[in-house]
Amino acid sequence: MSATIENGVNGGLEGVVAFATEIAEPDRAGGALRYRGVDVEELVGRIPFEQVWGLLVDGTPLPGLPAGDGAAGEVRAAGGDARRQLQAAIARLPMRPLIDLDAEQARDELAAASAATLELAAAIAREVAPNGPAGDSDAGAAARFLARWRGDADPAHARALDAYWITAAEHGSNASTFTARVVASTGADVAAALSAAVGALSGPLHGGAPARVLTMLDAVEREGDAARYVKRILDRGERLMGFGHRIYRAEDPRARVLRQTAAQLNAPRAEVATQLEHAALQELQARKPDRVLATNVEFWSAVILDFAQIPPSLFLPLFACARTAGWSAHILEQKRSGRLIRPTAAYVGPTPRPLPDARHAG
Repeated sequence: MSATIENGVNGGLEGVVAFATEIAEPDRAGGALRYRGVDVEELVGRIPFEQVWGLLVDGTPLPGLPAGDGAAGEVRAAGGDARRQLQAAIARLPMRPLIDLDAEQARDELAAASAATLELAAAIAREVAPNGPAGDSDAGAAARFLARWRGDADPAHARALDAYWITAAEHGSNASTFTARVVASTGADVAAALSAAVGALSGPLHGGAPARVLTMLDAVEREGDAARYVKRILDRGERLMGFGHRIYRAEDPRARVLRQTAAQLNAPRAEVATQLEHAALQELQARKPDRVLATNVEFWSAVILDFAQIPPSLFLPLFACARTAGWSAHILEQKRSGRLIRPTAAYVGPTPRPLPDARHAG
């Protein structure tokens, strides 16, 4: 998709380079995603999410993201859906302004805020989907999250969540990451930057909606004919969720990783998901032969999260937990740059004129 240029401005800042980064950037043509040069496909199953946090933030897996002390679970915002609760609770974390910190102190604050975010999400999950008293686990961040939510952690569910968090940890410059960097550039505290990023993540055009993929899988299971379902949806002019991506010109590598994980875990819905995927790709290719429309991460995220028994109401908060790694890395990188982000707007409104007569307005 080419950028729309009007009045000399690229709509949505598409194609405009806002900052240089050493953290990660999708390989658009090659269908790869690398975290500081390491392919994401080499990470899942080899190191846990907390060490991927370290890779992104510090450039090395160790020491990684520490376990929280449990105190953050008591700092919650009452009412609202899970995303709103998480965003408000993060904003309330007691942090010092970045402008008053050096890079090492900022890194430690980011680690504390990220660990607290996982604790807050687990506490909110207990309210949204009660599943027993909180427990603990020393088997990694994903298992610890599930134990604090459910009282214990099924190893297979923890493995699924860990794979999801790793693939969702970072994805270059996007709306929420840019938001985090803008807020950090003002010298605000890291909690403000992370909370603002959660707000930007909430929009359906960025955070995505794996829950809508589950709706499609439900329909295919009921009908028993994936090809017929796909044709009917497309004939009505409706959108197939989980296909195509603005960045990749090949298959989304995160979808590839999660598809493999679903197969390894024998996820119950992997079979119907594969049927739907094949039917959709075949029909899309027939209808739009000039476009590359492959499966994206939302599709197989839905299968993985469903396998781990995560209710759709918690999908976005868990996405935010994963993205604390990338956001933290970008906030720290922005802190080190020492530059305020302040783009210029091109004014295209009225030329100088007198104040309109309010008596004749309307």
